This record gives sequence, C-alpha cells and structure tokens, in this order.
Amino acid sequence: MQENNFHINEHSLKTAISNVEPDKLTTRGYNQKDLIEKIRYGDMIYLLLKGRLPSIKESKMFNHVLVSFCDHGVTPPSTQTARIIASSGSPLNSAVAGALLSFGHKHAGAIEKTMELYQSKINSLILTEDVDLDNKQIASLAIDIYNDYFAKEEKIPGFGHRYHNTDPRAQKLIQMTIKEGFVGPHIKLAIAIEDLVYQNKGIKLNVDGANAAILSDLGFTPDLGLGIFII
Repeated sequence: MQENNFHINEHSLKTAISNVEPDKLTTRGYNQKDLIEKIRYGDMIYLLLKGRLPSIKESKMFNHVLVSFCDHGVTPPSTQTARIIASSGSPLNSAVAGALLSFGHKHAGAIEKTMELYQSKINSLILTEDVDLDNKQIASLAIDIYNDYFAKEEKIPGFGHRYHNTDPRAQKLIQMTIKEGFVGPHIKLAIAIEDLVYQNKGIKLNVDGANAAILSDLGFTPDLGLGIFII
C-alpha cells in the first residue's frame, strides 16, 4: 500500500476559517461536502466573511448586492485596464490582476467611505424600540449630515453618478429592501439623505450608496466594502 505523505504542521499556520484533515475539509465549522450540496455561492462568501450562514432574508439581500455590482460595460477604469492588458496577449489572470490593482479611493472606494459615514453616524444615536422616535432621530441626523457637507462644499459619498441621473441599480436595491422587509437604520439614513440631496441638488443615491447601506445593515464593517465589490 502506498504511504500517505500528507502531513500538516499544526504549529506553522493557523486559521479560524477552515480546518484541513486527510479526506476532510471543514469551513467555519461546516463540512465542505454539505456546503457544496446545500448552499449558494453568495451564502459561502457570507459564511467566510461573517463566520455564520445568513438567514433567508440576509441571503437574498446579500445576493442582490453581489448581482448589482455586475456590470457597467466598458466605462469603469478597471474594465479598461483589463482590456488593455488582455490586448497585449497576456493571460486572463494577468488582465484580472491589473484590473483589481486599479481599485482605490478614486475608483470603487466610495462604498467604504459611505459605509464609514453611515455607520459612524448611526452609532452616534441611541436607537430605541420606538420606530417613530428612531425615524425622527435619523431624519434629524440626515439634516446634520447634509448641512455639514454643504458647509464644507464637499460631495456626500454614495450620491450622484457621472452617467445616470437616476442610478437604476440603486433604485432597484432600495425597492428590494422594502420588498424583503429589510429596511434597517442605515437604509433609512440613506433614504433620508437622498430626499434632502435630491430636493436641493437634484442628485440621487447611487449603487455604492445603496449597497453601503445594505451591507451596513447586514453587519459588515467598512473595511470589507471594497472586497465585496471586487468579488
């Protein structure tokens, strides 16, 4: 019989995400064979990032987010970068790597900035079980945010689009939060800010602003925003 040379040095590398044993893979406590059979790709990403499987409602909303990021034709700088690299005869992985390296504060970074804005402001509130009171607090918070950015003559992240007067993805995402009964405090804040910005500037929520609110209500931290966008 052939000797099994598969050995793991348990003291070299450790991870809380997965466990590798001979003939067995465990991810976040789940046998990977069961995950292959029973869950969707989006659920697997959620499990890897959050350490638990999503609820049915969370699964639907996270999937909506992932789908909304695909695609915007040849307009994004990352897409143009990939096409230029591919045109030189480079393999797919090189073109994709180049595209990913083009992401930064000027391209795709808005989602993290918007998540930071939403979460820092919502965390400053003392939310209660009184929905009407909480809505008033959030509406007041939206006014403060708008006035602050207006006074600084700065653009509020998550609003406006260079191609769309109304970003169809943002509009649909907000509709889905209502349909799925997933309107949390961050989504309420995004909607309240949009009301003010549109009334005064004619500018609406964009896909980054909508997804930043959804991801925040799903419990993701801002540092994961760009990573989820990249997926």
